[in-house]
Amino acid sequence: MNRILRNGLYMLAAGALAVSCADYNETDDFVAQPDPTFVEPYKDLAPIKSYIDRSKYANMSLGATLKVTDFNKQELAHAAAVTNFDNLAFGTTLMSGNIVNAKGIMNFLDMKDLLDHVEDIGGEVFGSPIVANANQADDWLNMLTAPIEIQVDFVEGKKVNYNDMPVGEFPGTVDKGKASIVKYDDQNVLQISATPTPGQVRIIEGFDVDPLAKYTTTFWVKVDKEASYNITFSGKKVDGTGPDGKWTLKPGKWTKVVVEAQSAPDATEGYLRIENTRSAVLYIQKVEVGYYPDNHRPQTAQERTDTINYALNAWCDGLMKINEGRIKSFDLIDEAIDSKAELENGMYDLKHSTESIFWQDVLGSENYAPVVSRVASSSFEKYGGNPAELKFFISESGLDDQKKFESLKYWINIWDANGAKIDGINAKLNLVYSEDPQVQAATEASLNTLLDNLASTGKLIRLSNFDIKYQDEAGVSVAAKSISADQRQRLADFYGHVIKSYMSKIPNDKQAGICKGNLADTTDPVGLWAIDANSKDWVRTATYKAFCDALSGK
Repeated sequence: MNRILRNGLYMLAAGALAVSCADYNETDDFVAQPDPTFVEPYKDLAPIKSYIDRSKYANMSLGATLKVTDFNKQELAHAAAVTNFDNLAFGTTLMSGNIVNAKGIMNFLDMKDLLDHVEDIGGEVFGSPIVANANQADDWLNMLTAPIEIQVDFVEGKKVNYNDMPVGEFPGTVDKGKASIVKYDDQNVLQISATPTPGQVRIIEGFDVDPLAKYTTTFWVKVDKEASYNITFSGKKVDGTGPDGKWTLKPGKWTKVVVEAQSAPDATEGYLRIENTRSAVLYIQKVEVGYYPDNHRPQTAQERTDTINYALNAWCDGLMKINEGRIKSFDLIDEAIDSKAELENGMYDLKHSTESIFWQDVLGSENYAPVVSRVASSSFEKYGGNPAELKFFISESGLDDQKKFESLKYWINIWDANGAKIDGINAKLNLVYSEDPQVQAATEASLNTLLDNLASTGKLIRLSNFDIKYQDEAGVSVAAKSISADQRQRLADFYGHVIKSYMSKIPNDKQAGICKGNLADTTDPVGLWAIDANSKDWVRTATYKAFCDALSGK
């Protein structure tokens, strides 16, 4: 039997368990719901965080990653997190992409509920990345940096007066049906027949088009009986006010028709085509077309910089106003390094984009972290935060790659020299336990190198995304539903190895902690708890005990 977190109320197997359960389940005056039940073989284990020797490892902490909505429900994940971990991280859910809408309106309701509750129970939160390349308020940033609307003058274009043409065959383009120049109403006009085939006639053509410009085409038309027709302007259908988007005419007088439209994006020539859809002859007197040029201009480099600085200040101000100094450690920048782009010195460049708004493209690569840390620090202090308690981390994955690590170190040195506040590195792990001895030995060697490299920076070091997957000797992933007890123990032992390696290789005063990715198993056996297939209860695994043993120095 294993240790279970139940969906229901607190259930005691025996009265003797009451004291240990109370110790486990209470954080100051807060009691987690739902309450846990103790069963064999791990009934005597206390909350994981209680196994850290705080006198020896004063900075060491244990974190858990949750979604804000899951935490605010105060159910299973909430109970496991607050009773076993020192601090909580919320991944991308507290980033601007989930909070700021296209108009710049910021919705901090879930975050406020979360912080108020964490404050009530005496907990801590590790802040989501303040800026990044992904999970940003892209719609808002695109709106802010969109071209600026300007005043433009109407440009006269081409004119055609059919009275100047001789009676006879129409010299323009007839895509379908029949059209000709005829004498009508004491003048020469263009006649578009409706029988036997409805005509499709370009009544004006042969002018250049700009897909961003707005064109106004005016023509004078008369019919002897009611008619309806379609209009296409340079490859784009233009709807009228009649049924099915048709244009309609009453008989008896010359009517001025004004068509405003833009061309199709891929149009290469300008024209307006009448598509006569009913058995009524159309008579066209004259046509003229002109346009308003695109009434937008790109923002200048200075305007764009000012705009992005405004956005950064607005985001940090809103974030720190809700925070009120309660979150004291944040990822400042997330996933900045581009492992596919090199600088002249051989280091990897930062990520850049021609399609999205990347902060560093506007603020400048060398000033990226300095500007963000200055703005965020100022807002933190403005809303009651103690600057002496504020910590900023640079989070990055793939740092087991030596060149990527050296590149991150290179950029941190530049940012430090330019006045950035960078207290630590948040290294995202991507670990797999392998039954193949050679593969596993290589994994452990790579981990040792990573920890040595991180320690050499002199920064605070945090390990996150601490989930380890399991592969058999053939390299095939073993799912949570099929992992054996022996395999689970091997996996647990590797978890313990990683924790002990971190605590031995990273100096005590530089240990910013380890953050678990998933608390319970997913499809992979990554959890401190497995999920019972029938009851959906959370059942302690050997990994839970491995954490306790490793943190206590066993």
